[in-house]
Amino acid sequence: MAELVEQWASLDKLQTRYEHYREKCGTGFQPVNSKANRQDACSTMNEAQHQLREAFDPFFAALHEGLKQLDKTVRQHEKQEAEKAQTNGKRTATDRKTRALKTAEERFPKAEYEDVTGLCKLASPVEVEEQEYSLNPGRYVGVVIEEDGKTEEEFVEDILATNDELLRLNKQAHELESVITHNVSVIAGEL
Repeated sequence: MAELVEQWASLDKLQTRYEHYREKCGTGFQPVNSKANRQDACSTMNEAQHQLREAFDPFFAALHEGLKQLDKTVRQHEKQEAEKAQTNGKRTATDRKTRALKTAEERFPKAEYEDVTGLCKLASPVEVEEQEYSLNPGRYVGVVIEEDGKTEEEFVEDILATNDELLRLNKQAHELESVITHNVSVIAGEL
């Protein structure tokens, strides 16, 4: 986490680079009289944008690596907590801090637009026409399929642990059922 905080602190330098870019290129909508001037202005802006992107690339690459490491650490923590809970005979559950951290992960790890099911989709004019020109986002984005990021082995371990917990709870329920039946019989004077 400390590496991510340190990486985030480098945003000040990037903000300065962005401000220099804005000074050099402005908003990009200045009127230009001749075709040659427009081409020069376009080339200048394009070069400045590439330079700005190159300045940001290491930041996003390091941020992505940091997030991958954080995700790995969180998964190890969850596994340790689950093992500890199982040893103590308690139900395994993800704590609030871990859940909050997992939901904060980046949806666009490459810092590029991409369609995300349930969130966003770049629809073509043909797709819009197929939807009878309806711009309701639900027609395009699809259904969210939650990805937990677990390997097949981790999934099987979780299912087995859940099944063990179910068997333990069923056994406990049967014991309580017997106690209740016995107590009702005693109260009713049948024993």
